[in-house]
Amino acid sequence: MSILGCCSSFSMAVLVLSIAIPTLFPYLFSAMITISATSLSKVYRNGLLNKRPVTALDDFSLEVESGQIFSLLGPNGAGKTTFIKILLSLAYPTSGSAAILGEQLPSVPVRSRVGYLPENHRYPGYLTGEQVLRLFGQHSGIPRAAVASRITPLMQMVGMDQWRKMKVKRYSKGMLQRIGLAQALINEPEVIFLDEPTDGVDPVGRKEIRDILKNLKNQGKTIFLNSHLLSEVELISDRVAILDKGKLLKTGTVDELTTEGSRYQIGFVPPLPEAIRIEAAALVLPISYGPEALTAELKSTQELNRLIDLLRNHGVELTSITRQRSTLEESFLSLLKRELPA
Repeated sequence: MSILGCCSSFSMAVLVLSIAIPTLFPYLFSAMITISATSLSKVYRNGLLNKRPVTALDDFSLEVESGQIFSLLGPNGAGKTTFIKILLSLAYPTSGSAAILGEQLPSVPVRSRVGYLPENHRYPGYLTGEQVLRLFGQHSGIPRAAVASRITPLMQMVGMDQWRKMKVKRYSKGMLQRIGLAQALINEPEVIFLDEPTDGVDPVGRKEIRDILKNLKNQGKTIFLNSHLLSEVELISDRVAILDKGKLLKTGTVDELTTEGSRYQIGFVPPLPEAIRIEAAALVLPISYGPEALTAELKSTQELNRLIDLLRNHGVELTSITRQRSTLEESFLSLLKRELPA
């Protein structure tokens, strides 16, 4: 066989394998799912006579890939805390299932692989920061020597080493948050649940905590974040889910959520003929006009092209076309508003 024939046969074999292996073994090429929920529902009963049940989660399904910073957003009462409690086996679903690291919940073994910083956490005021970490490390079943070896690196990581001997009753809210983060990491978890981790922390401290979380992500850890500070979520999250009244409204990357909808700013050389305003109104295009630019809320690229054609047909010289991005907060509020009953 010629060299050309050998190369051709080899190339064909590689092509066949590249198609066959992903087909036969898709799990080798898919991202690992660290957290999953399937048709999860939780109904609370009020009172001894089971009056007026409250649905905290309603057929809720979600997947979080390994090594991501994933944020769950929602107004008060949306079901965020209930979901985290189910994942931590602190509450049980009415129906459906959930899993962490492939372990169906509730699971005792998986707890040693999970870290948790609750909102409004409280520690005994007579303990020092160092003693808090030692206490939680020992309660996690970690050998004393291992706990002792982890305290200094964690204190340094969260910027609390110089206050490690200070009693926590003298800590500010920001200092308590930092110690809480160190506590959540004392068992070297693979999955970390953080509820409002930057609450009460100053801007410099928030930046430092973001850097810590990014470093943990780079180590392959999965971080599940619950926060009302949407500007912080926007800066750090790989993916975001929006929950309201127990239902998942939307999930996606920050870019997907903040560029959804199509708001365009089109710059032009004035003046703008009055006929354009009349014809645009006839096309039912929502447009606001400025002296040298207009802003339009458009549903599709077809509407954008129609508007551009309208401008050019009237001899308007265009200077720019920019797709505007909403903030995560604007997108969040807009989505909730659309879900309100008419």
